[in-house]
Amino acid sequence: MKRTGTMRRQAESRGRKGERFAQIWLALRGWRTLARRVRNARGEVDLVMRRGNVVAFIEVKWRRDAGQLDHAIDLHRLRRVAAAVEACAHDYVLPGDDYRIDVMLVAPGQIPRHIVNAWQP
Repeated sequence: MKRTGTMRRQAESRGRKGERFAQIWLALRGWRTLARRVRNARGEVDLVMRRGNVVAFIEVKWRRDAGQLDHAIDLHRLRRVAAAVEACAHDYVLPGDDYRIDVMLVAPGQIPRHIVNAWQP
């Protein structure tokens, strides 16, 4: 089924709200935002966050139903995020830093699930 322009805009809006919620959730846990929605020729990274000497490149998945979150991220999507990170990591990672790719799964009324180091090539 094709999405209409209105449906796509609504999904985009919900996704952005999910990203903002994840960003605030992480900030309350000591993470500092370095960037949002980093786009490059290889893809997009939703959030780039720092805590101490760790830089996390975070893919945020928002679903209306928490039951759908188990299927929100897969190997194909993680590979696309990893490619985007590879293209931009040098802009955020300093000498001596560690970096990783995390996933945040967000649904209304649920505590976000933070999957640490979700991508390990």
